Amino acid sequence: MAEASGAMKSMKLYDKVERIYNELHARGIDDDSPLDVEDLTPFDQYHYHGTAAVDAAVASLGIGPETRVLEVGAGIGGPARYLAAATGCRVTALEIQPDLDEVGAGLTARCGLQDRVAHVCGDVLDGPLDGGGFDVLISYLVFLHIPDRARLFATCRAALRPGGRIFTEDFTKRCEPTAEDWAALEEKVLCPYLPSAEEYAAQLEAAGFADLALEDMSRSWTEFTAERHAAFAAARPRHQEIHGPEITAGLADFYGTVAGLYGRGVLGGLRFVATSP
Repeated sequence: MAEASGAMKSMKLYDKVERIYNELHARGIDDDSPLDVEDLTPFDQYHYHGTAAVDAAVASLGIGPETRVLEVGAGIGGPARYLAAATGCRVTALEIQPDLDEVGAGLTARCGLQDRVAHVCGDVLDGPLDGGGFDVLISYLVFLHIPDRARLFATCRAALRPGGRIFTEDFTKRCEPTAEDWAALEEKVLCPYLPSAEEYAAQLEAAGFADLALEDMSRSWTEFTAERHAAFAAARPRHQEIHGPEITAGLADFYGTVAGLYGRGVLGGLRFVATSP
């Protein structure tokens, strides 16, 4: 796990995640102040379309106060906190990177949500937590880092109770990447494997999932990543003042890389819901 976690730092979205404190300081919030979830949502949602994407999971899955949720690849806890606050559900937030897990747990405690969100540092491939039995598994832009899909989907299935449901957003391949594209995917995005939407669906069915509902997010995510890159570039002086040149340059390169891959039609996106037998 340590080796996999260390490798993640070449992806600048996951590097120096303590930068969220810089954003809070810029708003006059010190390190000891209590927080509301709304204080964090502009900065703690690492996936596309922020809390709107989490609302989509709530609507699709009917998440409520009695729902047990496992989030795979929880980052610094943004979706988990938002889910718990919005629905009253209980979330196990699984994150492989110790620094993200530590930051996330601290922010959750400052929001007073530690009784509803349990942060666990671990690897989903090591097997289901708490013996499985989760009602819902969610994951946002995390499976793209895990090439062993047979093992991944088997573990996800084992984590769910019979009839439990999985909601995931992930990358797909729209056209064959060039050698340069593959270098960017592997080194800057940590995406070593890129299936087509059709291949993705076949892998889920082979793992035993049923009632597949797939939504092509390619156009939406192409627009989102382009707009994110442009907005970051326009605010670059502000980011350099708050975060310094190193963090700013790293994020600018990452956002530009991803926007380019979508813009050239290499990357696509898929949102899927499926049921465990």
